[in-house]
Amino acid sequence: MTTITWNIPRETLFALKGSTEDVGVMLRMASAVKLYEMGKLSSGVAARLAGVPRVVFLSRLSDYGLDTFQLSEEELQRQTRLSEKDS
Repeated sequence: MTTITWNIPRETLFALKGSTEDVGVMLRMASAVKLYEMGKLSSGVAARLAGVPRVVFLSRLSDYGLDTFQLSEEELQRQTRLSEKDS
């Protein structure tokens, strides 16, 4: 795994009302969602960037105003079964 360091202004931490760790998690998810939305990452790769299972990533898309279910019902069920096997 590669590490990338961001210098975050203190006022950003205050504005986001979180600890350094919380803001880091938030930035990873927001970055993953945006890159997925732009078509730069697949949902699986974006989920790994966000540090969550793919099904969780897909379910969180609506929190960012994106259509959660771009997959067909069959594809979603298949991916859910695959994620459960990985757990």
